[in-house]
Amino acid sequence: MRAARRWWDFDTALNTFAMWLLAFLWALPLLYAVWTAFHPAAYETRFDLTAPLTLDNFAKAWAAAPFARYFVNTVMLVTMILICQFVLCTLAAFAFARFRFPGRSILFTLVLLQLLVMPDILIVENYKTIRALGLVDTIVAIGLPYIASGFGIFLLRQTFMSIPRELDEAARVEGSSFLGLLWRVYIPLAKPTYLAYGLVSVSHHWNNFLWPLIITNSVETRPVTVGLSVFSAIDAGLEWSVINAATLMTSGPLLIAFLLFQRQFVQSFMRAGIR
Repeated sequence: MRAARRWWDFDTALNTFAMWLLAFLWALPLLYAVWTAFHPAAYETRFDLTAPLTLDNFAKAWAAAPFARYFVNTVMLVTMILICQFVLCTLAAFAFARFRFPGRSILFTLVLLQLLVMPDILIVENYKTIRALGLVDTIVAIGLPYIASGFGIFLLRQTFMSIPRELDEAARVEGSSFLGLLWRVYIPLAKPTYLAYGLVSVSHHWNNFLWPLIITNSVETRPVTVGLSVFSAIDAGLEWSVINAATLMTSGPLLIAFLLFQRQFVQSFMRAGIR
């Protein structure tokens, strides 16, 4: 028994050490970015605990590129996409969860197949469609291919199916319409799922790069990811501290949001029926 216990303790300690090591290696680039962003350029390649702290790198980065416009474009983009996804995914998920109609299983299977298709495969066709609509170099063009989400429909459908049918019957007896039932019963009970999906959607489209890079041509429509790429391409090799400061500025809102809502984020997926 003692030998087995010693082996168990050794195995646990080894797993713990491996997890901490992997966590440190994963966080190492972020730690380097934080170090260089808050210290002068002279300390980019050397670690000194007595190095002075400074915010000049952030000021230089903010003044070197129109980041204010990039942030406005990105906020408008993720807000537009999130609102459209909430509306379309809610209606589709409610229909799949509560209505019986011919071909329902086939249609839902087609929705799930969207999860298997990489967005990059559709870039050429999406560009042709956007160009035919005359929307090239607009914020609408960036968000249009993403206003419907198979993942969002699946996630909300799982949540709606877990809501007891008795609530439907009670609301119908009270004379509620289907839209009233959706608004007064299903959406309030699915708030944790909406929060989790909202964080996923915002983080994904905040960091999306390839499609915005292709479809935008001007400062007036570029999101922060494309703007940061243009900025770093111009300044590459000059001051990594300024580039890393700009990187932290663009990724900082997402890090703060995740730290604030990480508990709700995990609990929401657990309640959504994903095990």
